[in-house]
Amino acid sequence: QVRLLESGGGSVPPGGSLRLSCSTSGSTVRMTWFRQSPGKEREAVASIRSGRTSYADSVKDRFTISQDNNDYTLYLQMDNLKTEDTAMYYCAATTRRIADYWLDRRYYDSWGQGTQVTVSS
Repeated sequence: QVRLLESGGGSVPPGGSLRLSCSTSGSTVRMTWFRQSPGKEREAVASIRSGRTSYADSVKDRFTISQDNNDYTLYLQMDNLKTEDTAMYYCAATTRRIADYWLDRRYYDSWGQGTQVTVSS
């Protein structure tokens, strides 16, 4: 388990960009960005493990996940934002070196408090 802290959220018009960051207190095996809007289930949007990335179909070609190799800081570059992207974005991580299904929230042992992203005109 590690301590996670998200930052970089804000309000932007449709088509705008934001870059989210997630700092971690220690090393991680997998890190993933989730998001949740009111009345919706929390959903995984992008994940990275050992440099390999995965994306939800809804954000492919618009979002890019990356990680600093030295301090494990996680980033999410969000371009061409849509109103549907409005949500609280959460950083999640696991320190378990096991096979995983990155979409499953139960796999993660560490969660941040979230950073709000609002896309509106």
